[in-house]
Amino acid sequence: MIYVDVQDDLQAKLDAAAPGEEVVLAAGTWRAKPVIFTKGLTLRGAGADATRIVWDDYATKPDERGVEYNTFRTWTMAVCADGVTMRDLCVENDALRPEVKGQEVALTVYGDDFVMERCRLTSTQDTLFLGPLPDDLIIRYDGFLPDWLRQKKPCRQRFADCLIEGTVDFIFGCGAAVFENCEIRSLPDARGHGYAAAPAHARSQSEGFTFHNCRFTAADGVVPGSIWLARPWRDYGLCVFENCEYGPHIAPEGFDKWNDTRRDRTARFYETPLRPGRVPWAKDGAAR
Repeated sequence: MIYVDVQDDLQAKLDAAAPGEEVVLAAGTWRAKPVIFTKGLTLRGAGADATRIVWDDYATKPDERGVEYNTFRTWTMAVCADGVTMRDLCVENDALRPEVKGQEVALTVYGDDFVMERCRLTSTQDTLFLGPLPDDLIIRYDGFLPDWLRQKKPCRQRFADCLIEGTVDFIFGCGAAVFENCEIRSLPDARGHGYAAAPAHARSQSEGFTFHNCRFTAADGVVPGSIWLARPWRDYGLCVFENCEYGPHIAPEGFDKWNDTRRDRTARFYETPLRPGRVPWAKDGAAR
């Protein structure tokens, strides 16, 4: 076991951990941008309200070469190893004002068999990215993103009893992710509307984002009917909603096709039970 106090270098402690080791974080706040490369690591905090990892990168921020960060370099924390577990902590991007600054990722996960329990993820637009990238972006960002942010591999992820909050597309990517008993909280956005999930799964993927027994809530200031549960970031995006609870902030139609695209023709969105008034291309999950 490795114990990490707030004055310690978090990245150095993570790098020193052996595969399968537990790293215990004390209560406190780290302003850091750590990456986990060690397989089987368990990262445990003192509670989601007590142990915080915070950074503030954003998409339009220029790097040391004057090149904008782009969405996929803005993460506060990145997990790039398989078998990682995180419990009882908060990962936050506090850049704010995404309508001006662009996307602001809190957590990026490129690992398989990832587990997160009793944690809080908070940002605004694009809070949680679940790898891998869509195929076209793996190609596009060759030479721009390091290889460990462009991994093409199956990525299964599980979130239990977590709070995940943001404004626009704040759960997005191509991972096969299950959310159990989580609170998915929409925050106010200057643009006046938002979307919880933005799946980009390939047609060949049979597992996408599954929300099971989750509560979709809203912070003060979110307008009723202004939030959609999901919209497809790519053709064939896959989302399943099972026995979830929705606040009045969720639009009756439930889902959006993504601007002027025709992705409603390929999107795989299921709901159980299917609420009256949903878009006609949403499907009853009982028949899946």
